[in-house]
Amino acid sequence: MSMLRNVNALGQSIWLDNLSRTLLREGGLQSLIEVDGISGVTSNPSIFQKALADSPYYRDDLARLKATEPDAEKRYEALVIPDIQAACDLLHATFERTHGDDGYVSLEVSPHLAHDSEGSMTAARRLAAAVNRPNLLIKIPGTPAGLIAFEQLVSEGYSINITLLFSLRQTVRIFEAYIRGLKQRQAQGGKLDSIKAVASLFLSRVDTLVDQRLANMNNDAAQALQGRAALCIAKLAYQRYLDLFHSPLFAELTHAGARPQYLLWASTGTKNPAYSDVKYLEPLIGKETINTVPDATLGAFRQHGKAANTISECIGEAEADYRALETLGLDLNEIGDTLQNDGLKLFADAYEKLLTSS
Repeated sequence: MSMLRNVNALGQSIWLDNLSRTLLREGGLQSLIEVDGISGVTSNPSIFQKALADSPYYRDDLARLKATEPDAEKRYEALVIPDIQAACDLLHATFERTHGDDGYVSLEVSPHLAHDSEGSMTAARRLAAAVNRPNLLIKIPGTPAGLIAFEQLVSEGYSINITLLFSLRQTVRIFEAYIRGLKQRQAQGGKLDSIKAVASLFLSRVDTLVDQRLANMNNDAAQALQGRAALCIAKLAYQRYLDLFHSPLFAELTHAGARPQYLLWASTGTKNPAYSDVKYLEPLIGKETINTVPDATLGAFRQHGKAANTISECIGEAEADYRALETLGLDLNEIGDTLQNDGLKLFADAYEKLLTSS
């Protein structure tokens, strides 16, 4: 049995952080679902930029669209929406088997809308209608404008993946917005049981930036904290999740059919070669979580990963690390905001290249 299925047995869903027509048409995604128990897919502009560049299966459609559709954004959507639909269809059995708790595929709104709440809402509604699958998650970045859009879309019954979260503050604000959106929908008489939301907390990029700042301090205390920031933020975010979604505050909504907003560990490919290639998988396994994993990291975990319920281990250590980082003058919330802005720029640049190539 695949080691990844042992992770599933511990209550964590493993999703694939990749999508392309090659994966769809050559059976790669189907195999991952059947063999490894992959139960979801995430996509973003960078992933689709690579897919369009590498896969031969887009060429005919791309040539046809360039001849008939003058709008680059419409061409892009015409290329990727069939892929999203096909992935949703492959995962529909998972969606049904888990009663809508798993089996989702994510599609992101334009990064250019990151600071436009009205534009994000309009795009989310349009994309959801175009894909027309119950197991679609619309991805919206967790900016202040994205938070406003998220709350409203939840109140309208949409399923959302809030992405580009890098700090405890950003994550807790998203949790609170989700609860407000659910309460609004409940007050309007709307059903809650069809809504799925996840909060995507990015990990390896946190360590990359924090480690750079620690290295510049050039002292033993800073050196001892290298590679510890992302995991302490993730473990403490999970504690906040438990505090909110397993509390009397949420119990009434649960009784009405609401689902908690799972944390999704993102950016889980190790960027520093000095660190374990399963650094962002092994310590963060536990119930009611998702890890979206790139292909190389999936392969590494298959070969030598260890599955154990680790998410609630070493919480005291995580709290101590968080305090120690702040004592050294690192504002982890400010770092999270910096990383969010950097991530938005990366996705916007990839999106522009996508529009140019499509």
